[in-house]
Amino acid sequence: MTASLGDRSRLRFRPAAYAVLLAASLISLVPAYWMITISLKTEADQFASPPRWFNFGPTLAHYYDAFFSRSFGTYLSTSAIVAISSTALALTIGTSAAYALARLGLGEGSSRRISLWILSTRMLPPIVTAVPLFLMMRGLRLINTLPALIVVYTALNLPFVIWMMRGFFQEIPRELEEAAMVDGDSRLGALMRVVLPLVKPGLAATAVFCLITSWNEFLLALVLTQTDASMTLPVGIAGRVTQYEIKWGVMSAAGVVAMIPMIAFALSVQRYLVRGLSLGAVKG
Repeated sequence: MTASLGDRSRLRFRPAAYAVLLAASLISLVPAYWMITISLKTEADQFASPPRWFNFGPTLAHYYDAFFSRSFGTYLSTSAIVAISSTALALTIGTSAAYALARLGLGEGSSRRISLWILSTRMLPPIVTAVPLFLMMRGLRLINTLPALIVVYTALNLPFVIWMMRGFFQEIPRELEEAAMVDGDSRLGALMRVVLPLVKPGLAATAVFCLITSWNEFLLALVLTQTDASMTLPVGIAGRVTQYEIKWGVMSAAGVVAMIPMIAFALSVQRYLVRGLSLGAVKG
C-alpha cells in the first residue's frame, strides 16, 4: 500500500518536473535563438517593432561580411589554436600533477592541503592578474603572440585540471596499478595503459570545461593582444562595437559560428560526460 502511494506521488510529480525542465530549457535557448535570427535578418528586420521572431526574409550577407570581408576567419583560427593547445598542455601537466598527489605517498592530509592551495589560485579575480601578466609578457616580448595566450590559458586551467583529476584517480583502486607493476610494468606504463583508460570519462569532462574556458576568455586576451593576427574571437567580436555603430548582424553571425565547435565537441564526448562528472568529481 505504501509503495503504491509512493508510485502515485511520483507519477503526479513527473509532469510538473517535465514542465519545469521544459521552461528552463526554453529560457536558456531563447537568447541563442535570438542571436541566430539576428544573424539571418536584414537591418530593417533587426529593428522592426514589434520584433519579428519568425516572419522575416533570411539572408547570409552578415556571414559573408564577417568571414570574407572582415577578419573573423583569422580570429576563429586563432581561438582554435590557442584553446586546443592550452587545453592539451593543461591536461598533460595537470594530469601528471594530479596523479602524483593521489598516488605518490604524500598522505591524505598533505595531498588535500596542497590540492586546496592549488585550487585557491582560481579564487583570484582575473582582473587582478591582468597587469602583472601584461608586464611579464612585455618583458618576454610575447605581447601580440599566440604563445602568450597559450601559456596564460594553460596556467588558468591547471588548478581546475589538478583538482578534478585528483578526485578521478582516487576512485581507481591502487591494486590495479600494483598488479600491472608486479607483471613487470613501470609506474608510468601502469599509468598510461591501466589508469588513464579507466579515467577517460574524467579526462573528457575536464577537457570540455578547459576548452570552453579558453574559447570564451575575453579579459586577458583583450589585455595581451591588439593586432588582428593575434586577437581571439571574443575580442574580435567585441571590437565591432564602436562609437559610431554596432554591427549587430556581423557580431551575431560570428557568435553563431563560435558556438558550433564547442557544441560539436561536447556532443562528440557526451557519452563520457555523465560518468565523468559523477566519477570522483566531488570527492575531497
